[in-house]
Amino acid sequence: MKFFLIAGEVSGDKHGGILIKAIKKAHPEAEFSFVGGTSMEEAAGVTSVIPIRQMAFMGFIQVITKLISILQWLKTTKSAITAFQPDVVVLIDYPGFNLRIAKWAKSQNLKVAYYISPKVWAWNKSRVYDIKKYVDQMFCILPFEKAFYAKYDYEVSYFGNPLLDEITSFQKDPEFLIRNGFDKPILALLPGSRIQEINRILPAMLQAAKHFPQYQWVIPRSPNLDKQLILPLIPDDMVSRVMIVENDYYNLLSYARLALVTSGTATLETALFKVPQVVCYKTGSFTYFLAKQLVDLKFISLVNLIAGKEVVKELIQNDCNPKSIVDELTRLASLTEEVHSHFYDDLMKEMGEAGSAKRVAEALVAMA
Repeated sequence: MKFFLIAGEVSGDKHGGILIKAIKKAHPEAEFSFVGGTSMEEAAGVTSVIPIRQMAFMGFIQVITKLISILQWLKTTKSAITAFQPDVVVLIDYPGFNLRIAKWAKSQNLKVAYYISPKVWAWNKSRVYDIKKYVDQMFCILPFEKAFYAKYDYEVSYFGNPLLDEITSFQKDPEFLIRNGFDKPILALLPGSRIQEINRILPAMLQAAKHFPQYQWVIPRSPNLDKQLILPLIPDDMVSRVMIVENDYYNLLSYARLALVTSGTATLETALFKVPQVVCYKTGSFTYFLAKQLVDLKFISLVNLIAGKEVVKELIQNDCNPKSIVDELTRLASLTEEVHSHFYDDLMKEMGEAGSAKRVAEALVAMA
């Protein structure tokens, strides 16, 4: 039984790694080939067809400048799928690329599953029709997506969110603080995984952090992110105080008192650890202008979208500045831990139970 998976970003790679492990448990003889990153490589014991760090970019302008590369990646991926002859092609988010693969895969009479729906509920709703045409089975990881697709007469599955599996099984390291020499409360800075995000958002986070000298400032780094992309952005007067932890993301969140988080999966992970957070987001002016015309959403963070109300403060574009960040962090720091925990209660109810990866894996094995 063979599965070819495609993830183009760090968050998708993380989910892909969890899914591969679950498929292995459901069917130990399963074989894998994929486009992904280190999480999927470690889970499958196979090297990615394309290094994921090449594919992690964002924005309309970046798509245009990367067009030749994208076409080459599509060609390479199609050749790899043809050579591998999978029973199921499993697409993970990354819609601009994956929906093209879905259309091609159906023309090759391959079964196509989509794991982690593209955010068609936010913008470009016309993509729903392509999904209905080319995707045999959609597995969503956000509870409100099932109702969205029902409006288009397309039945999808929601088995819960795989982050619940990972966080539920996570074992907190009691030596984490001592091992890293942390003797102050932790303010976690999570600037995202894309180069453009880091360049635009991390400087504002760092300037805001300066106003909280009573905290230890910590940035987590995943294996997919080159440390040299972070270091030049740290001001000289902060270099000795900013700590970068390697591959210890969940330990960091389990000990953090406050967090500054770039919009994305990290907002949900931070919430599941019940860490008070400020959501920060900034993109290019042209990209933001287009997004304002196209995106039909009241919120941008997964926490607020799932809860259906403002649970965490979102500072977007011009509001994503040191002063606004400082003001919100100051407010959060004044609240008790009990109050913060209560903020996330409704979110936890909506998320459902752990075990989603196991249920999706079993469905994929049955599909194959």
